Amino acid sequence: MIKIPYEQIIERIKNEANISESEIEGKINEKMKQLSGLISKEGAAHIVANELGIKLFDAFSGKLQIKNILAGLRDVETVGKVLQTYELREFTTNERQGKVASMVIGDETGTIRVVLWGSQADNIRNISNNMIVKVAGGYVKDNNGSMEIHMNERSKLILNPPGENVNMVKQNTAERREIISIKENDGNVDVLGTIVQVFDPRFFPIDPETGRKVTENEGKFYFNDKIIENPDHSYVLNVIVDDGTDSMRVVFFREAMERLLNCSKEKVLVYRDNPESFEQIKSDLLGTLIKINGRVKKNLFFDRLELVANDVSLNPDPEEEIKRLNEEANKVESN
Repeated sequence: MIKIPYEQIIERIKNEANISESEIEGKINEKMKQLSGLISKEGAAHIVANELGIKLFDAFSGKLQIKNILAGLRDVETVGKVLQTYELREFTTNERQGKVASMVIGDETGTIRVVLWGSQADNIRNISNNMIVKVAGGYVKDNNGSMEIHMNERSKLILNPPGENVNMVKQNTAERREIISIKENDGNVDVLGTIVQVFDPRFFPIDPETGRKVTENEGKFYFNDKIIENPDHSYVLNVIVDDGTDSMRVVFFREAMERLLNCSKEKVLVYRDNPESFEQIKSDLLGTLIKINGRVKKNLFFDRLELVANDVSLNPDPEEEIKRLNEEANKVESN
């Protein structure tokens, strides 16, 4: 199911109907009142857009700009410049062997991760940074709040497509925040702080073909109704970071955890079989100054805000950070 974020609906109505955001909000609230609260705010926004003659889904067909790529879309086509590539990984199940690789691409509107499965993964060997690529026939998934394009055997990846170019990539510039000022749903923020507590890593079984979590029942592993004979394992590590204004739990999933620990997947899995060997790692991490880039999510179970790490820098140069903060302050004053 395709879900258009509420903010994007408002932006489309504002641009195409040429009315103010407050007027749009008024129409949406009135529609919700008319329907006696039996519809969500997003649903009311869809109705308002339709009444104003705005076809929201027309923007999500054909070749898409990255900003218009949403979870649930299929047969997606887009063009982007390669910003980063990740190594090819191989996996084996009782049914077959497989491969997976990934890259981050960007255009004038944003960036997105592209996951390559099967024979598509072999393309990663011929892909380098700043190369232009065209994706066709991909499908979009939501991975913890971030959009990903997945490509399988039916998809098509064209390297250096004729007539296609990306002049400038819109980078999602992170905003430096103090922990005390962080709010729910803040996206792409940087936090500079010291690790003051480290928890034991948690490991969980996943389907090696899709990377999705599987469930165990009577000794067997399932992804939906499919039996997974040889599940792979993913992992997550939680730490508490303090920046002098407050402290916050930071969650490091898989690759982010590998970067925090500066080790490979194989080394991380050693801690699963030998958990006591992680005690020294916990001790070494305490007191480490780190810079985290991530997004804020509310943990509903514990009713607390957490920072989900996208990337991490170990032992950043304090002088460089002070210089950056001063430059940002000067920009604010000049504006």
